[in-house]
Amino acid sequence: MATAKIRFSPCRFWAVVRKEFLQMRRDRVTFAMMLGIPVLQMVLFGYAINADPRHLPTAVLSADNGVFSRRIVAAMQNSSYFQLTRNVDSESAANRLIEIGDVQFVLNIPEQFSRRLMRGERPALLLTADATDPAATSHALAAFKTLTESALAGDLKGPLSHLQLTAAPLEVIVHPQFNPEANTRYNIVPGLMGVVLTMTLVIITALAITRERERGTMENLLSTPVRPLEVMFGKIIPYIIVGYLQMGFILLVSHFIFEVPMAGNLALLLAVSLLFIAANLGVGLTFSTLARNQLQAVQMAFFFFLPSILLSGFMFPFRGMPLWAQRIGEVFPLTHYLRIVRGVLLKGNGLTEIAPNLWPIAIFLFVALSIGLKRFRRTLE
Repeated sequence: MATAKIRFSPCRFWAVVRKEFLQMRRDRVTFAMMLGIPVLQMVLFGYAINADPRHLPTAVLSADNGVFSRRIVAAMQNSSYFQLTRNVDSESAANRLIEIGDVQFVLNIPEQFSRRLMRGERPALLLTADATDPAATSHALAAFKTLTESALAGDLKGPLSHLQLTAAPLEVIVHPQFNPEANTRYNIVPGLMGVVLTMTLVIITALAITRERERGTMENLLSTPVRPLEVMFGKIIPYIIVGYLQMGFILLVSHFIFEVPMAGNLALLLAVSLLFIAANLGVGLTFSTLARNQLQAVQMAFFFFLPSILLSGFMFPFRGMPLWAQRIGEVFPLTHYLRIVRGVLLKGNGLTEIAPNLWPIAIFLFVALSIGLKRFRRTLE
């Protein structure tokens, strides 16, 4: 009898396998995640992620309309790295475009550039770059000098051929702003603030409320005189405090250990971060009303977190992605919050400069909280 109990039974084995498949089919959320996450990863890594961004927006500030100036501008336009989107008439306008992130580069052509080049005076050509993300600009900056030399090679013939026999006919000056040493941690460490807040707040909020309902303690809480709205806000407020504690820790570590510059107003950063924290809590609240158990809550949070981190510009250059991926990335609040954090800390941006990234987070917050509130009240009542 003891030997019969120990012996492996194929029938019992296949019965357990069949039971697991039946449970898997009944748990539609888990089954959908098992299929959806690999598909999502294949699409994002196969089509959206690009470590060598091209067609980066570039503005031109030209005080010279000579043939050589036009030739260089045309060469940049025809290259795959630069896309000329603006013509500006002052350095202040060019600097503002860099500060708010509308352009990645500004090409500055000085007065009498073409005339001085023909005289052999080696005039300077200035290319200013927003180097907050070194990965987004490194390839383009490396190609710029070669691009200018090849652009002029066809014109430096005949009487001007002697200009090619000596040094380069012009001096290329590259000015990487906000991160001149191309220090990667200046870009990564501030971005971790948004990533950590997204990951922890969405998951913790979804788990906390789902756990209460799964254990039956939510019904006990609602049997008291506490109203559903009071329950919801009472559960959200502690996580807002936790979010600010996480921010404070990351800022301290960034400054004292990683020596990240903090050029902007930290009080402004803390104030506008409330929008981002609330938006993530709204997502977690919505997931808690959809999930039947804690496992499903974690799966939903991960399904939201994966595209957020990949399409936000945290790991890979945002402008390196195709246009359709950028449009999707613009939906996630993390994309805009990373621009706010890096803008305030590295560029010293104020409220005016970060305002274009505030209203998308506000819209996401309104939609997430509206859905979460509606479903949460329906679930409790």
